Amino acid sequence: MDTKKQSINALRILAAEAIERANSGHPGIALGAAPTLYTLFTEHLQHNPKSPAYFGRDRFILSAGHGSSLLYSAFHLYGYGLTKEDLMCFRSLKSRTPGHPEHGITAGVETSTGPLGQGFANAVGFAVAEKMLAARFNKADAELINHYTYVLCGDGDMQEGITGEAASLAGTWKLGKLICLYDSNDITIEGSTDLAFTEDVGKRHEAYGWQVLRVNNGEDTEEISAAITLAKKETQKPSLIIVKTTIGYGSPKAGSEASHGAALGADALAKTKKALGWTAKPFEVPPDVTAHYKEITANLAAHEKAWNKRFNAYKTKYPEECEQFLTAAKGKAPDLTEIAELWKWPKKDIATRTACETVLNKLSDILPNLVGGSADLGPSNKTLLKGKDDFSHLTPHGSNIRFGVREHAMAAISNGIALHGGFYNYCATFLIFSDYLKHAVRMSALMGLNVTYIFSHDSIGVGEDGPTHQPVEQLLSLRSIPDAKVFRPADGKETAAAFAAALNGKGPTCIITSRQDLPHVDKTSKDALLGGYILLNSEKPVPDCIIMASGSELNLAVKAREILAVQGVDARVVSMPCMELFEAQTQKYKESVLPGSVRARIAVEAGSSLAWHRYTGLDGATVTMDAFGQSAPADILFTIYGFTAEKVAEVAKKTYRACLRKAADLPTGETDENV
Repeated sequence: MDTKKQSINALRILAAEAIERANSGHPGIALGAAPTLYTLFTEHLQHNPKSPAYFGRDRFILSAGHGSSLLYSAFHLYGYGLTKEDLMCFRSLKSRTPGHPEHGITAGVETSTGPLGQGFANAVGFAVAEKMLAARFNKADAELINHYTYVLCGDGDMQEGITGEAASLAGTWKLGKLICLYDSNDITIEGSTDLAFTEDVGKRHEAYGWQVLRVNNGEDTEEISAAITLAKKETQKPSLIIVKTTIGYGSPKAGSEASHGAALGADALAKTKKALGWTAKPFEVPPDVTAHYKEITANLAAHEKAWNKRFNAYKTKYPEECEQFLTAAKGKAPDLTEIAELWKWPKKDIATRTACETVLNKLSDILPNLVGGSADLGPSNKTLLKGKDDFSHLTPHGSNIRFGVREHAMAAISNGIALHGGFYNYCATFLIFSDYLKHAVRMSALMGLNVTYIFSHDSIGVGEDGPTHQPVEQLLSLRSIPDAKVFRPADGKETAAAFAAALNGKGPTCIITSRQDLPHVDKTSKDALLGGYILLNSEKPVPDCIIMASGSELNLAVKAREILAVQGVDARVVSMPCMELFEAQTQKYKESVLPGSVRARIAVEAGSSLAWHRYTGLDGATVTMDAFGQSAPADILFTIYGFTAEKVAEVAKKTYRACLRKAADLPTGETDENV
């Protein structure tokens, strides 16, 4: 058997052995797609295993992340630093070879994948970023940006709706540097794809504006290589290469769903090795195969050297542009708290979506590499960058990204842009539609990506559009995501704070804005960056009660305090725009804002009560929204659902009285006069 074929089999066997040792994993795709991965990594992918993050590299994404064992085998053989011991620790705690590829854990992994379709949409984002940067920085006599994005997908990826959304955009934008290798083996977990998937994927992508190429024999590396070569020649269309493979190739379970998601078993693995002519010991590779991979990797540094040479020439000819590129590539944002104009707001009523528009456009003057867009709602959620071009195949330098009605792809593409590097980016839709893209937000948080999500039209303030468009549980849902910040500002200053937290923090930030104008609130400040702060303090050293609120309800808390003062109840008002930032503060600070001795606490927010109970405690109360709304003008809805200063004051007073009774150990039925 020739060395090339055995080198491909090395990928297969190492992957299968890792899965067998873990007794967990997906051998089917590893056995079937190995020739495709080998051909790409050996003959086309511009990469340097010794410097896997150099900026000029091609990007490779394994969207079918369940095939991670194949990727790790490649990283081991191509010299990315994964040892055979790492392969032996596949799917083990704290290993560098987790069950699905994780960005930041394993060198060479460009993005965390596994949830099908996410990686494909990320790849579109990578290609968008490459196209944007090339348009902004390349010169006729000095090229800086020119690389491809490759993504390997399976039948499952092609069934996910997010893939269709993202593919449609890729075709519209003519992303000629995007090449998708579709491992088409006609099998999913339940069996043949014919059970639920009979469409012509090629024709679908042709309709999206893709070039579609076909490789009829997934074992023919020359045919695979020729297809990739043709794909690279097509500059105006993304390319889909449909590679027909056999799942579980070489094993007794070949062509069967039985090879998809479980270890082959010792007997089947032994038979697979025999069928492939493999005689090496477990996790060992024959000397000729080792030598073959060393010969390949010895030449891989050449591309980085050539890119560094181009970079130095560019730096000499265009030093100012080069400095701009380096600043963008490093992704370090300025401290927005030092930019005075972001914190000066007129004393007038303003919708926070309008405040968001103001901040975004001020930022676009400060940050030329700020890009983003909305899911066909830019004029409504006010996220368009004025005076900036739209990103398109005709104007690839543009800053406004028109995603169309494709929320899920929008968010995952934004993750890809962030992962690629070179931009500060945001995306936007109505808060109610955050459910459509939540998994992409989760992936942002998992990878610590500074993507800013702008969700406008919050709460029953949406009004006449009715309960289908009025968010109730969405705030709670977003707040449940670990390592994500949810910021619900009350005015311009708090909106500026939200963007400051987004640009200078780690992980995604969800900024929740109102449709309706909100009354001006005095005393808001940069302290919003603490997540929660005392807006109006009590007259007493220890307040009788504390009223906490966010966003559109903060002004109700202020007015309720005034009502309570007349009634002899001393209240502190706490603005709580971001619970996650508040929780990150010291215990001493949190105690200063919400002293444990004050049991009478009231939370006010036009959303689910569930997130607030950790602050209200056993004795507190909420004025919140735990039912669906109705179709009516917003002011009517706020009144009938109890979001008035009078109702807040009533609940606060009742809660305070109840706490007094409890402290005095009086029966619940005692009147106020007895207290």
